[in-house]
Amino acid sequence: MKLKKSGHTYFINNKKQFVGTAIPNDTLKNCFEFAFNMAFGKGHHRNHRTGGRLKRTEKDIFKNTLQGKLAECMAYYYLKDKDLICKPLDFEIYGKGRWDDADIICKGKKISIKSAAYYSNLLLLETKDWDKDGTYIPNSKDLNLTAYYDYFILVRIQPNTNCFFIKQTDKALLWNLVQSKNWYYDIAGWCSLATLKCLIENKYILPQHAFLNGKIKMDADNYYIQAGNLKEMTCLTEILKAL
Repeated sequence: MKLKKSGHTYFINNKKQFVGTAIPNDTLKNCFEFAFNMAFGKGHHRNHRTGGRLKRTEKDIFKNTLQGKLAECMAYYYLKDKDLICKPLDFEIYGKGRWDDADIICKGKKISIKSAAYYSNLLLLETKDWDKDGTYIPNSKDLNLTAYYDYFILVRIQPNTNCFFIKQTDKALLWNLVQSKNWYYDIAGWCSLATLKCLIENKYILPQHAFLNGKIKMDADNYYIQAGNLKEMTCLTEILKAL
């Protein structure tokens, strides 16, 4: 289902309610350490989205990385709890020119984890990262990296890390800020590579500079699928168990 459109404004019309489950404190701590090192230590994250114009500060990178790593961990633990064998999570700190390959590898299938704030109802993929066959372009020239992802999972995180007001970057004080919040996640659902190809073919695009719900201005062109159109996780676990 495509978003409702009025002029240059797009509206969600197939939502899925956020139903939060608490994130364990040890997971929060591990993800905090990872995000801190990637933003303020020896790690490297690009400072803008593919096709985007807004430059991310180190504080922005910390917020985004914390949300993304929490999402990856909670999806991983969900699959592990279903007795599915997954490759251990990657917490290595990568410098410029290197990055982890697939977010999760489970039963030989490569899974991309997309994170969003708890109120979000879109799984977004920057259009310039993907060709018409669903190839992930940044990895396509390196035979050792993943050019295709079998599945995509949307994990939503509460609170919204982008709303954090970070005055300074002292590690201890920043951890106090993070752990003072109550943290929850839900898994909104998943889609397959075949679905991504369908989105590309049928131009499910939320364009750069468009307004989402009349409020959020898009920084880059994105392919999208609404949360209400994602498949339930029980279906994915059945598929993986059958492999």
